[in-house]
Amino acid sequence: MATDKTNLQLVVNGILNENPIFRLVLSMCPAVGISTTVMNGFMLGIAVFFVQVCSSCTIALFKNVIHPRIRIPTYTLTIATWVTVIDMILAAYLPEAYARMGIFIKLIVAFAIITMRLEMFASKESVTASFWDGIGMGLGFMFGMMALGFVRELLGMGTILGYDVLGFKPLLFFVLPLAGFFCVGLMMAFFNYIEIVYKRARRA
Repeated sequence: MATDKTNLQLVVNGILNENPIFRLVLSMCPAVGISTTVMNGFMLGIAVFFVQVCSSCTIALFKNVIHPRIRIPTYTLTIATWVTVIDMILAAYLPEAYARMGIFIKLIVAFAIITMRLEMFASKESVTASFWDGIGMGLGFMFGMMALGFVRELLGMGTILGYDVLGFKPLLFFVLPLAGFFCVGLMMAFFNYIEIVYKRARRA
């Protein structure tokens, strides 16, 4: 089965049409738990981007020798291998960022978006297509995490990247886990509205 999408369409699809957080509603645990600042969202987004791209390429490369009965354990083992690599890199070279993200780096192994994409795309497509799809999904996750981090950091702390920009007392509610669900819901509604407006404009 070969995809009929171009490389650019695969990337755009992951960022917009099938955004892991705002459209597919996957990997809500990190979206709610760690997206309290732009930097947190960016750092976890980088880690997931690396794991997604490397795992997609690995499965696409070896898909013909993976027995169907053990495909899910194989996906998990592949993801765990690349998570170990990024975990060690962050711990060695970015210890402060690694400390902030804590257990969420190790939990990437269980992120539904990565396993789902390996099953739905990489196990059926070429290495090249899987590479671009992985980039799209990785960037889509990063975009979602940073967008949530921007809103929650601005409203909950009054800062952006640590710089005070509001000038008045923030609403601490937005740094709580409950606010993560609240922000995800509002931003999902916003993106759905933009899509509706776009489709109406194209039909007009």
